[in-house]
Amino acid sequence: MTQSQWELLLAVINGERLEKPLCGFIVDSPWLPGWSGDASILDYYASEAAWLDTNLKAYRAFPSTAFLPGFWSEYGMCTEPSAFGSRLIWHEHELPFAEPIGQSAEQALRLSKPDVRTAGLLPFTLRRLVHARPAIEAEGHAIRFAVARGPLNIASFLMGTTEFLMAMQLDPGGTHAMLGVITDFLEDWIKLQAATFPTIKGVMLLDDIVGFLGADDVAAFAAPYLKRAFTSIDSDVRLFHNDANGTECASQLGGMGVNLFNFSFEHPIGEMRERVGEGVALLGNIPPRDVLAAGTPDDVRKAVAEMKQALGHDYTRVVFSCGGGIPPGVPTDNLHAFLDEAAQ
Repeated sequence: MTQSQWELLLAVINGERLEKPLCGFIVDSPWLPGWSGDASILDYYASEAAWLDTNLKAYRAFPSTAFLPGFWSEYGMCTEPSAFGSRLIWHEHELPFAEPIGQSAEQALRLSKPDVRTAGLLPFTLRRLVHARPAIEAEGHAIRFAVARGPLNIASFLMGTTEFLMAMQLDPGGTHAMLGVITDFLEDWIKLQAATFPTIKGVMLLDDIVGFLGADDVAAFAAPYLKRAFTSIDSDVRLFHNDANGTECASQLGGMGVNLFNFSFEHPIGEMRERVGEGVALLGNIPPRDVLAAGTPDDVRKAVAEMKQALGHDYTRVVFSCGGGIPPGVPTDNLHAFLDEAAQ
């Protein structure tokens, strides 16, 4: 993200009115390798050169877009689970998968905290950015965000989603202990990223499992741990991604420290604006798969125009995007159609 894009993002979060809406998209391995056509998904992960070239290609193709978090060093869903010992399954043209390390519907896992300096894929994730930093900065960008999967998301990969959700009810004490260890780990991981790159002034956490919970369980099992992770460093942007159900967590986001929320396209943006309150900006929310990926450029323009109409052309605390990360198959023409319509 360039300095001007960062300043525009801060302006949106601070409630300043922009002449034209800022457009931003969460982009990572589900979209970038397929869009570029220059590397398989596996090569994108395995080659620092392929990763950097693919990201630079996207940034040059869409220079007015604030890609989030920006030069995301990731290995699909595998990065954080790998630190706890998950076996990782890799494919040439599909996303990798982290296998559970234990499955029990009656008891949560008893975990010990990994060393973020040495565990799993974490050193490779960080070193890739260290190596790429000169090229990133030469292009006019900087590394702005510490990024991690959220505590419930990590727990669901370590146990299995169904098993984790059942353990919350059958073994709440053990679940809190497990989430406490995972959050201790996340605090260390976020702090290490920020210590490595002084330009980091944002935290991005992704946790769709929060969308599986009712409001009481969000308050008990999600909010305290997310707040600890979001406030582990001094940051100006605290971006939370949950494109499952966002209605039960929306009113609690401010208390967690969140000030930018990426949510499901199934929630009307006007309704979500009311639910989150004044202190949380929104990142969304046209349909990512059915419109941005599978629609025509005219379909995209229509969806963006309808979003502008729903907002009453008041773009305060809104970053124009899709309801989730950019999915596989989004073509160049559709992204340009989005940007063109947003700028009208």
